[in-house]
Formats: sequence, structure tokens, C-alpha cells
Amino acid sequence: MKTATITLATAAVLAWSLPVLAAEQGAAGVVTGINRLNGTIAIKRVQNGTVGAAAAATAEEFKVKDNAMVEDVHAGDRVTFSTSDGNTKTIIKLDRQK
Repeated sequence: MKTATITLATAAVLAWSLPVLAAEQGAAGVVTGINRLNGTIAIKRVQNGTVGAAAAATAEEFKVKDNAMVEDVHAGDRVTFSTSDGNTKTIIKLDRQK
């Protein structure tokens, strides 16, 4: 009985933490468009050091957590970003590379 309780508790903790673990960390890309009215940003991902990577990647559109995040970013800027997965991908951290 004690083993079953521990197993169920462990399963519950893992099920709760999976959405947190699903957050993407440290992706890089180039901004292709910003819609400040809708709070969205389009980013074309860049893969560094990958041999044979597809050259024609399409831009993905993300929601931004806070509109102030995109004030210093313009189309064509290289950025690194972190997202949280949910029904819509939301950028929780956005840094412009210099």
C-alpha cells in the first residue's frame, strides 16, 4: 500500500511539472515581423552548426508575454528567446543580439 501511494505521488508530481519542463530555452532566430497591436512577433529560427539543415525555414508567429518586450526589437534583428508551450506559444524572454 505504501509503495502504491509513493508511485501515485511521484506520477502526480511528474504530470504537474511536464508543462514547466516543456518550455523551450535559448532558441535563436531572426525577427521577420512585429505586430504591436496584436502583441505578436514572427521569428525565423536559425540553427547554428547543423550540417544539412533545411535552408528554407519558415517564420513562426509567437505571442509576447508583455508588449514592452518588443519595443527595442525591429525586423531583421537577431534574437534569442525562450517560450512556454500552451495552446499558443508565448515568448517569455526575448533578447536582442548585438
